[in-house]
Amino acid sequence: MIYKKANRNIEVTASNRRLTIIVFSLFFSWLLAVPFEGQVLYQIAEYYGGSAYSFVFWSMAAHFAGLIACGFVVKNMFAAKTLILFSIAFCAAATGAFFFPPSLIWTVALLSASFLVGACVAAWGFYFKGCTAKGGRIRTIADCLIFSNVLMIILNMTAIHISPQIGLGFSIAALAAAFLFAVRLPKEAAENTAIIPSASGQGAAPAGKFGLLAFLCLFIMVITINSGLMYQAVNPAFTHLEWLTSWYWAVPYIAAVFIMRNLPGKNSRSYILFVAIAMIGASFILFIILGRSWADYLLINTLMLGACGVYDLFWWSVLGDMLDNEKNPAKIIGIGLAANVLGVLFGEIIGNAINTEQNHTYIAFGVVCATLVMLPLLSNRLTKLLKSHAYLPAPQDVPAAGQARIITELILAEPLTVRENDVMNLLVAGKAYKAIAAQLHISENTIGTHARNIYNKAGVTNRIELMALLSKPSDTPSE
Repeated sequence: MIYKKANRNIEVTASNRRLTIIVFSLFFSWLLAVPFEGQVLYQIAEYYGGSAYSFVFWSMAAHFAGLIACGFVVKNMFAAKTLILFSIAFCAAATGAFFFPPSLIWTVALLSASFLVGACVAAWGFYFKGCTAKGGRIRTIADCLIFSNVLMIILNMTAIHISPQIGLGFSIAALAAAFLFAVRLPKEAAENTAIIPSASGQGAAPAGKFGLLAFLCLFIMVITINSGLMYQAVNPAFTHLEWLTSWYWAVPYIAAVFIMRNLPGKNSRSYILFVAIAMIGASFILFIILGRSWADYLLINTLMLGACGVYDLFWWSVLGDMLDNEKNPAKIIGIGLAANVLGVLFGEIIGNAINTEQNHTYIAFGVVCATLVMLPLLSNRLTKLLKSHAYLPAPQDVPAAGQARIITELILAEPLTVRENDVMNLLVAGKAYKAIAAQLHISENTIGTHARNIYNKAGVTNRIELMALLSKPSDTPSE
C-alpha cells in the first residue's frame, strides 16, 4: 500500500507539472503576442491606420504594476487559482475589443488585461513551487519558455502573413485553452512537493535572502535594458525582412533554452553566462559594422536572442530555487519579473530618446560592462545561499586524503553513524540532496537531517564550510 500511494503521488505530481506548463505556455504566449511588444497588437493597430507604440509602453507599465501587486493579495494556492482563472477569462474578453476600431475601450481593455496578466504570472509562482520539486524547476521553466515562444511565433506569423483578425482570434483561442486547463489545476500542493531544505540544511537567512533578491533584481533590470534597446534599434532596422523576422526572431532564444535545459547535470553552466555577455556585445558591434541583409540579420539576431535565452533561463531558475525559502512565491516571482519589465521599459525609453545607432551601441556596451562587474558578485552571493544551482560554479572536489583525515578526526571527536558517513562522502562530492537520496534510497528530508548532524559534529554550518574544512592541509604528516 505504501508503494502504491507513493506511485500515485508521483503520477499526480507529474500530471500537475504538465498542467502548470500548459497553462503558463498558453497565457504567456498571449502576453508575448499581444500586449508585450506583440506583433498581433502592432498588426491590428496598423490595420486601422494607427500606431501601437504608446499602447505597448503603457501596457508594459500596467503589467509591471500587476506583477508587484499580486504578492500583496494572493496568499495561497487556492487564491492563486482563482486569480488565474479570472485573469485569463478577463484577458480573453478584453482582447475581443480589438476586433472593433480604436477607441477609449482599447486603452481600458489593454491596461486592465495587462495588469491582470501580470498578477496572473506572479500567482503562477504557487504552481511553479508547489508542482515541481526544486531540482526540476529549471526544466519546468525551460519547457514553459520554449512552448510559449513557439506559440508566440505561430500567433505572430498568423497576424502578419494571413490576417490581423485571425491572429487576434487565435490569441483568444490560446486564452480559452489556458482557462480550460487552468480549471484542472490543484487547489493545494501535492504531498511530495513540500519545501525541500537548502543544500546547507539550514535555508537562507531572511536578511541574506532579501539582499540576494534585491541584487538579483538589479542584475535582471540592468541586463534587460539591452532588450529594450533591441526593440528600439535592432528590430526596426530589419523591418524590410518581414518574411524572415516574423518567424526567426525567437528561434535562437528557443534553441538556447533547449540546449541549456538538456545539458547533463554534471556540467556547470556558470561559464556560459560570460559567453552570453560576450554574445550581446558582439551582436551590437556587428549591428554597427554589418549591413542590413538577411545574412546580417541571422548573425546579429542569433547572437543577441541566444544570449537572452541563456539569461532568461538563468534568472527564472534562480527565482525558482529561491521559492523554497518563501511562504508566498507570488512575491518572489512578481518582484523578479517586474525587474525584467522595468529593464525593458528603461531600454525602450533610452532607445527612443537616442536617435543614432552608434549611440545605442555605446549604451549597450555600458550595460555589458556593468553586467560583467555584477555577475561575479551575484554568483558569489548565489553560491553562499543556493549552493548547488545549475548555473553556479561546481563545488571543488575534496582530495580523498583530506576526506579520510577529517572523517577520522570527526570520529575521534564525536563518531559519525554509518549513514552519516555515507551522506558526508556524497555531500563533499558536490551531490545535490535529490541525487544523494536516490543513491542511498532514503528521503530528501532524511538527507537534510543527516546533513545537519554532520555539520554540528564538524563544527560548521553548511556544506561550503565543511568542504573548506576538508580542504585544509593536515597538521599530521602523511606517511
